[in-house]
Amino acid sequence: MTKAIEAQGLTKVFPPSLRAVDGVSFAVNEGEIFGFLGPNGAGKTTTMRILCTLASVTEGKALVAGHDVSEDSAAVRDSIGVVPQEMTLDNELKGIENLMLSARLHHVPKATALERSRDLLHLVELEAASQRPVKTYSGGMKRRLQLITALIHQPKVLFLDEPTAGLDIQTRTRLWDYLRRLNRDGLTIFLTTHYLEEADLLSHQVAIMDHGRIVASGSPEALKESLGGDILTLRIDDGGRDFTASLEKMDGVSEVTRTGDAYRLKLKGLETALPSIISDIAAKGLKISETSFTKPTMDQVFLEVTGRSMRDAEEPSANGHPVQGGGHP
Repeated sequence: MTKAIEAQGLTKVFPPSLRAVDGVSFAVNEGEIFGFLGPNGAGKTTTMRILCTLASVTEGKALVAGHDVSEDSAAVRDSIGVVPQEMTLDNELKGIENLMLSARLHHVPKATALERSRDLLHLVELEAASQRPVKTYSGGMKRRLQLITALIHQPKVLFLDEPTAGLDIQTRTRLWDYLRRLNRDGLTIFLTTHYLEEADLLSHQVAIMDHGRIVASGSPEALKESLGGDILTLRIDDGGRDFTASLEKMDGVSEVTRTGDAYRLKLKGLETALPSIISDIAAKGLKISETSFTKPTMDQVFLEVTGRSMRDAEEPSANGHPVQGGGHP
């Protein structure tokens, strides 16, 4: 399969000795949505800046759309669209004028730009607002306009940095739908996000970065399955006796932990294991007072590989400022 992005031993060192990116290797296939995750200071922003030719490479190599980011940066820039987290729209210009300005910067002929603008405005449902100044737009409308300004030159790869940060769930869901449509048309999307459910729902492949290195990668399904199965929680009227050992011997149970009268069972497959577990417990004369189960989530994967939840990873430090957020790493 053709690779849209390839990184081999990619390293970035900031003087005197900060290894923001430390020997990173990964690949993104053409036509994929690739979720790139990690806490502040993990190195993901620097990695993305390197791929977009906004930061230099200390060691290693990176190719984007077949072009070397160090040796052929102009060709890389022609091949990509970039949507930063910060708004780059001109609030005084109309929506259509922002699009045409982006087209001029990418050397798109005016007639072609007008035709593409109509299609893109239709895609994100902004036709009616296209003649209004951007300063009259809502936050969600601005995000949608910013997205299509990065598409006016028909890039092969789209880089999105926290595209739905701060948006309400309805606006986020609409933006997800637009991204899926673009991806179905063949656009490769490289996505950084702090919303783990966003990465789970959208991404074909995910990489989690921490302390400058890739600590986990694969499809969301494979990463969740690597945790060892579904979680079943049972409250059993056990008379104070500990039935952990008995539960561990039941078919389909890989791990059991007990807290008070609650037993937490890790199952290889809830649907197949649950009937026999319930039957075995009843056969022992025990009564189940409560049951609940959860499927593995990307939040649990993130916790497993980084040792902290995404929320904990993004909390400010004691002085009220985020730790290494959005700077070099």
